[in-house]
Amino acid sequence: MDAINNTKSLTDADRIARLRLIRSENVGPRTFRSLLRHFGSARKALEGLPDLARRGGATRAGRICSEDEAQAELDASRDLGVALLAPEEPGYPPRLATLDDAPPLLGVRGEVETMMRPMIAIVGSRNASAAGLKFASAIAHDLGEAGFVVISGLARGIDQAAHRASIASGTVAVLAGGHDRIYPPEHDELLAELIAAGGGAISEMPLGHVPRARDFPRRNRLISGAALAVVVVEAAHRSGSLITARMAAEQGREVFAVPGSPLDPRAAGTNDLIKQGAMLVTEASDIIQAVQPIMERPLRLPVREPDGRPLLPDPEADERERIVGLLGPTPVSIDDVIRLAGTSPAVVRTVLLELELAGRLERHGGGLVSLT
Repeated sequence: MDAINNTKSLTDADRIARLRLIRSENVGPRTFRSLLRHFGSARKALEGLPDLARRGGATRAGRICSEDEAQAELDASRDLGVALLAPEEPGYPPRLATLDDAPPLLGVRGEVETMMRPMIAIVGSRNASAAGLKFASAIAHDLGEAGFVVISGLARGIDQAAHRASIASGTVAVLAGGHDRIYPPEHDELLAELIAAGGGAISEMPLGHVPRARDFPRRNRLISGAALAVVVVEAAHRSGSLITARMAAEQGREVFAVPGSPLDPRAAGTNDLIKQGAMLVTEASDIIQAVQPIMERPLRLPVREPDGRPLLPDPEADERERIVGLLGPTPVSIDDVIRLAGTSPAVVRTVLLELELAGRLERHGGGLVSLT
């Protein structure tokens, strides 16, 4: 089940360098990965950040996380029992590690063995019905009895019910804030209980980070990314659970939805998911039968370190101008930019990297980018 080569271990020096890079201004998971390919190491990338941002049109130097700041975060995390793990290290959920935007360092607290087992995500309405809560509890319990870890977002309603029903078998909470800023606050005791029972919690946010509205979609991609499949129990139109389902589909995960009464607005989103092709689920066996063939396929961690290719080129001024001219506030596909720019993919990606480090580029799902 989910065999993967998570056997490497970073040195503390490498961990500090990676932590400094991902905590620096305008560096996200995809940018981090591009920088590692470009420079060969996090240390060299840190040295190159100011020049790349200047080439992208930055009017001021971006903030670079200092070594003292990174060391303080690493020490504080360890004091709280949180390990900051790279995708190639044991304890980093294997399927999450395969994503293009996998967190370069993930804060992991709890049982390492639980993190390595196959996971099924259960999400749904915060304002759930009694029937929805009962079903979420039943399916979470049955999946746990079948050997799966239930993963969810520690929210009120369906998430809470799924976690509570699978504490004995193993459950993982994905946090939108730092490990010391639990949301909602009243679930602090639930989190402590599930960790004490052999479960765990993960977050890509630094300690002290209070979750904001925009952090929840980021968290949702971790819920779906770590799982074999996502089960949506109840969701109204425009629900955050539907964002999780969309991300799951983009990540190649199976999406299941529980049908509900057309008279209940809390079932409107799940019923729409079924219309759009999500698998209808009425019991845990529906999910188990669907994911069994997926679990039999070998799971390999993609190579993220430099592979001996030359560094990306420094684009010519006219190339940079042509590429920037193709961008605007409307998201466009990177593939379309490459085709229309009439230059190499390496040049386009370098210009996009420069723009992002300058704070001028926004990345969207599905390989889309836009100017901020």
